[in-house]
Amino acid sequence: MTGTDVPQFGQSMKTNTAGELGDIGACHRFAFLVVLLLIFSVSILSAKERIDLLVSGGTVVTMDAARRILENGAIAIRGERILDIGPAPEILKRYDARQLIAAKGKIILPGLINTHNHAPMVLFRGIADDLKLDVWLEKHIFPLEAKNVTKDFVTWGTALACLEMIRSGTTTYADMYYFEDQVAEVTSRAGMRGVLGETVLQYPAPDNRTPVEALAYAKGLIERWKGNSLIIPAIAPHAPYTNTAESLVACKQLADRFGVPLLIHVSETQQEEKQIREKYGMSETRWLESLDFLGPNVLFNHGVWLTPEDLAIVKKHGVSISHNPESNMKLASGTAPVPQMLELGIAVGLGTDGAASNNNLDMFEAMDFAAKLHKLTTMDPTVLPAAQVLEMATIGGARALGMDREIGSLEKGKKADIIVLETNSAHAQPLFNIYSQLVYDVKGSDVGTSIINGKVVMLNGKVLTVDEREIIQKAKEYRTRIAS
Repeated sequence: MTGTDVPQFGQSMKTNTAGELGDIGACHRFAFLVVLLLIFSVSILSAKERIDLLVSGGTVVTMDAARRILENGAIAIRGERILDIGPAPEILKRYDARQLIAAKGKIILPGLINTHNHAPMVLFRGIADDLKLDVWLEKHIFPLEAKNVTKDFVTWGTALACLEMIRSGTTTYADMYYFEDQVAEVTSRAGMRGVLGETVLQYPAPDNRTPVEALAYAKGLIERWKGNSLIIPAIAPHAPYTNTAESLVACKQLADRFGVPLLIHVSETQQEEKQIREKYGMSETRWLESLDFLGPNVLFNHGVWLTPEDLAIVKKHGVSISHNPESNMKLASGTAPVPQMLELGIAVGLGTDGAASNNNLDMFEAMDFAAKLHKLTTMDPTVLPAAQVLEMATIGGARALGMDREIGSLEKGKKADIIVLETNSAHAQPLFNIYSQLVYDVKGSDVGTSIINGKVVMLNGKVLTVDEREIIQKAKEYRTRIAS
């Protein structure tokens, strides 16, 4: 080995060692990156999805097609809609909510749907009781409305009605009255969902003097509100006996043109049925059919005196019915053939009617009365069981309004209209059958939290969207003004 060989050898050794050390360093860096990647992947996989609102821990009565009841359930909400629903432990693992509503020991239910109302008439509550409908309407209500109903009256009457409905668990209501654009304004501000119809009459009304004016007003209402997330504009010819054939046809044409609901009183009393039969030689329903008025966008309010022939026509044209047991009982109008309607597959919702003829807007009370009324009149205690009545107040009401794809049950993708009920009161314990409890025991005052369109409008008994004190004060002022 020459002298020059050693340094060459040494140099070669240094080079190889450095290369090996470089390779080891690269391996460490690679391993470190792998570990970081794994940590990052695990954190991504384990990260909870961010949502707006989570209602968790209560008994969820879904009213979905399978009628699932989740004993310890939860609902995840993003924006206006239900993102997910299921057992609370699973939902809590998946989602991180900006707001959590703990509902342990409570009942979580779809918001109730009131399919017939005259909201501003709460300011006439109790003013003309214990009278026949024609006397009540023609001798008291119509004159009172002529003297008192203004845009301001409608504003504060609607505010009072919305307050009462929110407090008692209603999240959607159908209305027919005057100055309905103002009803829409107040309803929207209160955060409620409304199917709101401008009333059309053949004689002067507080807001429009003729049917032509009323139809023009209705057209403006539709153009302003159609597509709104809370307000569904509608047209509401008062009844066949208060409209001409021409005005009814015009209402139908306008509703079909814009694809909006038609709300109308039909067959509420024997007297009106007799009046139409004497005038046209047929029932109200048959006469409306002869005018091509009927269709799936039509909702009959009451339908107390519908005959089997009428029901067949209703079924044929896809017309829906709003059943108002308390108003019909109080005015002695009769009992609607609801069991027969349901047997035929007609969509039947539940309503309170206006507080001037009820005298409240509590849908829990309406459920209780509906179930018991039909058991009494049929002498059959199995008629209209509690589960079926609850359906009429939720998904059945949504179906009657043509909104069952959006509301009426707690399901993924539907609008987040949810109420949470307290169960610690004496009348709500013990709990054996939840449907029975909801229909026969629970009161509107048991509603503690209400969510409409994904927004919390009442939390733990405090209404967040309106000034309750101001509304009550205005109602007292109107009482003094009307009484004088």
